[in-house]
Amino acid sequence: MSKKIDLTSEQDTIDLAHYIAPLLGPGSVVPLSGDLGSGKTFFVKALGSFLGITEEIDSPSFVLLKEYHCGRFPLYHLDLYRLKTEDELMDLGVLDMIESGITVIEWPRLAQEILPYETLRLEFGFEDSKRWVLVSAEDSLKEFFE
Repeated sequence: MSKKIDLTSEQDTIDLAHYIAPLLGPGSVVPLSGDLGSGKTFFVKALGSFLGITEEIDSPSFVLLKEYHCGRFPLYHLDLYRLKTEDELMDLGVLDMIESGITVIEWPRLAQEILPYETLRLEFGFEDSKRWVLVSAEDSLKEFFE
């Protein structure tokens, strides 16, 4: 099931994060796709806020992984843009992260084979000044986006 949602303001992205946050818990994985500047990291900042993260959340582009342990659950924020192989991904310990907290993955192409079946996928996009997100939900999550 997929649903396209227009994001006409930053508040719309914040509202989306607020809606999604209660659906997540340890073992949840949220892959985020979209071009540079499409709103992926902004979404993670808003999501972290609703999960009780008090630390500043910023892009993990240069360090690949940022961990936040001050919320209701651990939040792992990965950016796989610079990774070339699945071995590099496994070296980060991604399977342990998935089991113990909420894992948000920007540029998730390399992680497709290890993602759980029941995953909430978000694809951010923009054209001119219009922004949108395509939400793809599986199984029990799809009822929240119909």
